[in-house]
Order: sequence, then structure tokens, then C-alpha cells
Amino acid sequence: MQHEFKFAGETVEVTVARDSERWHLGDLECQIMTDGRLKININGVGKFAHAAKVGDVWWVHLDGHVFCIEKTEPGSNSDAAEGGMVAPMPGKILEVLVEQGQSVASGDLLLVMEAMKMEHRIVANVDGVIAMMNLKEGDQVQQGDILVEISE
Repeated sequence: MQHEFKFAGETVEVTVARDSERWHLGDLECQIMTDGRLKININGVGKFAHAAKVGDVWWVHLDGHVFCIEKTEPGSNSDAAEGGMVAPMPGKILEVLVEQGQSVASGDLLLVMEAMKMEHRIVANVDGVIAMMNLKEGDQVQQGDILVEISE
């Protein structure tokens, strides 16, 4: 089955094949474990990841990195949140690296938050200018809270 995703500001088309409880994307195989983790095999190397869906964005936590993958579902309102970065889960802001009015490029590190005793790096999903940044170090945020808005 053919799907279209946004990853790091780029639209990517992938073919996903489902085999019982596993999904295959080229050399990548993914399986949802009973504890909610994802078991990912890439070229025979197994890794575990955590994923949380907020709106149309999947936040995948793998090897200390956070990857934002957007899949626009039919009838969604993702266009309203274009350029907005949201908290993948409840947590505490550890470090804010940008300020309102600053130019950023897709992939630039914007802030670091702590959730579930792990650090999560929030990166820009588009090129643009920080239109809204009302956070400071130490702030508590809830899952889905808008952290940063970027205007293109």
C-alpha cells in the first residue's frame, strides 16, 4: 500500500506491506510489542523505539533522538497546525535554544525537554521564523501543547 508522509520538511512516498503483525518498508521491519514499544529491524539489526501520536504527527523516540513523521489522514485539520511544534508527551522544558523572531531551518534544534526521565530534542519541521515562543526553562508542558510556532 502506498502512503505519503512528511519527514524533516520533505514529502516522502513509501510502500508499506503488512504481514500479520509486522509492517515492511524496504529493508525496515516494524512490529508493535505488547508493552507498546516498537521493535524495528533495519538490515537485520534490532532496535526498540517508542512512538506517540499527537494529531497527525507521530513522535518516534529512537536511540536518544526524536523523529517527527506526519501522516495526513482524511478529514484531519493538520493544515491549521502547519509550522507548529507540539509536546509529544507531558514533560519539563530543560533548554530553550531559540527566541521569537529568529530564523530557523528545518532540522534545527529548538529546545530540549525531559519526559519519562529521557531528554527529547524538539527540532524545526520547516524553514522559517519563530513566530511564537512563550516558553522558558523549567516550564511544565502537557502532551499536545504548542511549544513553538514557525511562520514560513
